[in-house]
Amino acid sequence: MGMVEPAGSRPRVLQSLFLLCIGGLRMIRKFSALALLLLLAASCGAVLEQKTPEQQREHRLALVLGGGGARGFAHVGVIRELEAEKIPIHLIVGVSVGSLVGALYADSADSFDLEWKAFQIEKKDIFDLSLFNIQRSLAKGEALREYLNRHLRSRNIEDLKIPLAIVAVDLKTGTRVVFTQGPLSEAVRASTALPGVFEPVPWGEKLLVDGGVMGNLPPEVAEDLGADVIVGVNIAKGRSEFKAEPPGPLAVILESIGIMGGELIRLNRSRFDVLIEPDVGSVGIMDFDHKRELMEAGRQAARKEIPKIRAAMGL
Repeated sequence: MGMVEPAGSRPRVLQSLFLLCIGGLRMIRKFSALALLLLLAASCGAVLEQKTPEQQREHRLALVLGGGGARGFAHVGVIRELEAEKIPIHLIVGVSVGSLVGALYADSADSFDLEWKAFQIEKKDIFDLSLFNIQRSLAKGEALREYLNRHLRSRNIEDLKIPLAIVAVDLKTGTRVVFTQGPLSEAVRASTALPGVFEPVPWGEKLLVDGGVMGNLPPEVAEDLGADVIVGVNIAKGRSEFKAEPPGPLAVILESIGIMGGELIRLNRSRFDVLIEPDVGSVGIMDFDHKRELMEAGRQAARKEIPKIRAAMGL
């Protein structure tokens, strides 16, 4: 026998279904409103997080490495720290020993490789005094060229992994010469040709000497090459303490150039976004016995300036 539906049960079922539908619609409205609020909040957050045009613009950082002989080992420490902190280097400007360190780093774009090569540099690789010409009081700089040819993979500046500008000065015209292409070892040799120590380097019609003659740390070179964040590394700040005995002529020349370069840096200080000044203490320009200490001084000095560099880069 079929089941008999109780009287009045159908209206109650319909009423329950109606109430259930009404409740469902209310819940849907609540969830829709909540979803809309969440969407609006997310949109507002996105608007708030939008960067200004200045922040959106990709900055171009130039690292300007100055001269200072053996104190250039501090440059190695600076680069090691910048790389460890993932600070991008878009351009290197090298003057004198800064061009040597810049070339070694730009060749591999690996600061560990740079440090390894730097530890192998000896005084005889830079100051080939065995080839010193007594009559002309000048060395040829052949040892440096040979060292570079042995340790650099790149033969031309334009082949380097990081753009490099090497600074020298033309004795004939008294003007600055900036190399961004051409034979790498010859350009470095020209940039490190200290007047009175090394023979000037012939280059076409030019006669080139150390770039520090017109400024040991030239921010304008970086500006001309499109950098908008300029970080300088000044290793000329300290001066070696001469001993009681009279210093030799070579030491006098090097120290005099260092003092002159330091004064020019002081005058240009405001043109750098950040100026890193490693504590080189009394380490002399020809003192190759303190490599590790100088590298550590470079790292410590760079570490102090990392917040300023990040701020300048918008990082």
